[in-house]
Amino acid sequence: VVGGTGPQGKGLAYRFAAAGRHVVIGSRSIERAEEAAAEVRRRAGDGARVSAADNASAAADCPIVLLAVPYKGHRELVSGLAPVFAGKLLVSCVNPLGFDKAGAYGLDVEEGSAAEQLRDLVPDATVVAAFHHLSAVTLWEHEGLVQEDVLVCGDDRTAKDEVARLAVAITGRPGIDGGVLRVARQLEPLTAVLINVNKRYKTHSGLAVNGVVHDPRA
Repeated sequence: VVGGTGPQGKGLAYRFAAAGRHVVIGSRSIERAEEAAAEVRRRAGDGARVSAADNASAAADCPIVLLAVPYKGHRELVSGLAPVFAGKLLVSCVNPLGFDKAGAYGLDVEEGSAAEQLRDLVPDATVVAAFHHLSAVTLWEHEGLVQEDVLVCGDDRTAKDEVARLAVAITGRPGIDGGVLRVARQLEPLTAVLINVNKRYKTHSGLAVNGVVHDPRA
């Protein structure tokens, strides 16, 4: 998890570790990564496999890399790690958001979305967009499965299916295929709506999609 020391990254790392996956938390600072890894191990319980590394080392050692970093500095970070990211399955959880007195709103991205920017910067990787709308507080503090759906977008069906299966660790059911990667242009800024709902109603809202029947074998 690149950006695994932030609230969302740490929350995702905890959920995957609690489900029995080996998680590597990456950060620019190895000290911060080690602190976050220790927190996740305590939270996930005995047997949790959680290690720490700088971002480049974390990405180099893992076939699947989650990016849970702020959009500010995204281009610079990805450009610097592009040689390490090549050939990987990259899962973009990045939300390009702005904030002012009126609330949260989606930022314009030249490439269309943070996920598409990632794809353009690392053309030798496979990029899937997912996990944007899961509340960091819910991921970290909620006991049991999160009662939400994970929307997944990407151009490679096999990669999307693999990422959809990761969602089982969090929700107990596979993620939902939301379309090709360009749909991330709608997926990412939708988080702003949830943030504004949370602020208005003092809650941690999420998304649940009605009418989708999941294959129990998935």
